[in-house]
Amino acid sequence: MGPTVSNRGFIRFAMNKQELIQHLSLVEHIEGGYFYETHRSQEVIRTDRPGQERSILTSIYYLLTADRPLDHFHKNKSDILHYFHLGSAITYLIVHPEGRLEKVKLGHNIKEGEVMQLLVPGGCWKAAILESGEFGLIGETVVPGFDYRDMELATEETLLAQFPHLREELAPYVSSKTSH
Repeated sequence: MGPTVSNRGFIRFAMNKQELIQHLSLVEHIEGGYFYETHRSQEVIRTDRPGQERSILTSIYYLLTADRPLDHFHKNKSDILHYFHLGSAITYLIVHPEGRLEKVKLGHNIKEGEVMQLLVPGGCWKAAILESGEFGLIGETVVPGFDYRDMELATEETLLAQFPHLREELAPYVSSKTSH
């Protein structure tokens, strides 16, 4: 199905989550949801991280769905810029290194306080939740480029012990899987 234009001029796509997964070649991600890497720079930079070299940047599509609505808490050493594309808004919980919890809704309803772009600095813990709707599709750009060696999936020991004052708010979004 193709796009239609609403009376406000917004383009609406008459696609369901299964069609998006198929057309965008999305696969399940360890954090939750689905993803597909759309770009990885051929240019690399040296870092002080394991393996040292990283692509300058990477970009992915990332999809949360009603049946996979949670992107579990994790952190990355790189900055990640999130762009809202389609569907329902996605709520982000961001825990900054000093223990401050920030809640941001990534979506297209800017009159209601949603943002269409969100920067999560490297070193912050983040989780994302699709609270309603069939799906929410975003894009992410990671600089320096994404590498699994730079990502840590939260456990009770790594996140909840570090921020006991946030235990009640964070616990539902910590994965029972071990770190990658």
